[in-house]
Amino acid sequence: MSSYEFPFNERIRTYLRLEDLFNKMLHHIAIGHEVSHHVALISMLQVLDVIDRGDLKVDLLQELDRHKVQLSLLQHNPNIDQEALESTVNNLDRCATTLRADHQKLGQTLRDNDWLMSVKQRTSIPGGVCEFDLPSYRHWLYLSVERRKQDFTQWLSRLMPMYEAISLIMQLLRGSGQVLSLVAHHGAYQQQLSGHKPAQLLRIEIDHEECFPEVSANKYAINIRFQKLDFVQRPKGCEQDIPFKMIVCNFTGASHN
Repeated sequence: MSSYEFPFNERIRTYLRLEDLFNKMLHHIAIGHEVSHHVALISMLQVLDVIDRGDLKVDLLQELDRHKVQLSLLQHNPNIDQEALESTVNNLDRCATTLRADHQKLGQTLRDNDWLMSVKQRTSIPGGVCEFDLPSYRHWLYLSVERRKQDFTQWLSRLMPMYEAISLIMQLLRGSGQVLSLVAHHGAYQQQLSGHKPAQLLRIEIDHEECFPEVSANKYAINIRFQKLDFVQRPKGCEQDIPFKMIVCNFTGASHN
């Protein structure tokens, strides 16, 4: 079963970008090979580019507080697992407290690291971190795996609270939608939305090896067109009926699975 996610607004788009970068970065840090650590470092520097746009910390704190208020309304609800609810509220509190405790701008300690910024400057050039261009970076890659992992731990220490907050918010959002089993007739599907409670995230699951979805969506309508990839030409529309599952997510404090 293949799964695809499409954001309805810039805020969720940013969260998805950062979540993707962190997942790849942490995966390659754990592998430990110098090539994997190169990929991890590039991902970390890309995180800096993403968080430079807007005041992400303020946005995250507002989201954490909003989710806490909405979940608090479910206390004493007999249909809700109160232990799980309390654990989630505590996690929201912990993430918010940690973010508030750091008075610096997100990523500022990395921006103040002249060596990292010299590497970042070279990464914008194709092949710009070859050993003859940046011997100090090659020297770092020659260091032991343990030393490089220690460096990553230090560099990421001020960014992990942001990642944890995003992961928690996205977990709540993904669990807020109702799964619908649908069919895209001749590869196309359209659904009107009320617009009164704007959706935040669209999830599509499909058990089909040949087709993938392309989505155009706003608060009023969802348009899905399934495409077929031939790896040479541009994707072409699938003409057969495609069964798929769709979840429109908008966290309101309740979860439907």
